[in-house]
Amino acid sequence: MGVAISLSEAGRTTSQDGSGVSVSKPGEAGLKALADYLASDMLACNQVIVDRMQSPVALIPQLAAHLVAAGGKRLRPLLTLAAARMCGYNNQDGRMRHVEIAACVEFIHTATLLHDDVVDDSQLRRGLASANAIFGNKASVLVGDFLFARSFQILTADASLGVMAILSAASATLAEGEVMQMTTQNDLSTSVDQYLQVIYGKTAALFAAACESGAVIGEATPEQREALRMYGANLGMAFQLVDDALDYAADQATLGKEVGDDFREGKVTLPVLAAYDAGNEEDRIFWRRVIEECDQHPGDLEAALDRIAKTNAIGITLKCAEDYAAKARENLSMFPDDTLKNLLLETASYSASRER
Repeated sequence: MGVAISLSEAGRTTSQDGSGVSVSKPGEAGLKALADYLASDMLACNQVIVDRMQSPVALIPQLAAHLVAAGGKRLRPLLTLAAARMCGYNNQDGRMRHVEIAACVEFIHTATLLHDDVVDDSQLRRGLASANAIFGNKASVLVGDFLFARSFQILTADASLGVMAILSAASATLAEGEVMQMTTQNDLSTSVDQYLQVIYGKTAALFAAACESGAVIGEATPEQREALRMYGANLGMAFQLVDDALDYAADQATLGKEVGDDFREGKVTLPVLAAYDAGNEEDRIFWRRVIEECDQHPGDLEAALDRIAKTNAIGITLKCAEDYAAKARENLSMFPDDTLKNLLLETASYSASRER
């Protein structure tokens, strides 16, 4: 994305809850309403996901069943379904293509989660033990590969070169984003612009592809296709910014994973960059020790949280997220007002204000 932001100008307002930024909190109501509106499509999509996870190799459906049981927002396939419907797709070809491609998007996302949890040695995912914690790293990596393969089987069957180009490019960008994150890890000289490129690659690119794929299936105009692609990209940026803020601002029960994972791994995220930028020399010595050197002692996470709080780093991060959410809402301005558009507007607001 390459969008820079000045940390000193990134918002210093204070909300009633003291988070440092005034942001509405619609909770998950908007996302639930979108899921309810697309319930029949989503039910069909979930059935495709379950069916395509089957294999005669017993460990694959066992691990897949663990992932399904863990739940999840299914936001990316919802975006594909919504974009297709917004552009007029109504199963006129009798193939339920939007459902198949939505399942493909979810497989790509789930495969990356499996791989990411291995790379990060994560022990929790959505409040449950992660797949790698239960089945081991080798099984998680290989089942992730299986899901990638399944996704491209679906794409081949769909036979749309346009959709294939979008999702194959997004898959490559996802991998690039994770490698970029690895190269910026433990490096406090990382710029905010570099950080934003990382989160575009690792998260927002698939949001953008999910929306654009739906637009292609719906035979959108070039202008509609680009608007939905940018909506997904901006929504994805907001989503990941909030995710990075929650690692320092949520409790484990609410977040569904271990709080402070990013800190323990030495990941350079906007809350850390903002706190480092605003801190004094003593603060910067602390951050260099715990992030760059990964020399962490008992009590360091609490000390990091104190420094993040006093520099309003969470407020800065949430303000940046809200800016992206506002762009996402603006991206939909060319579409006529209707229920689905309003639900996508609410989903953009949710992405910048969620609590897990």
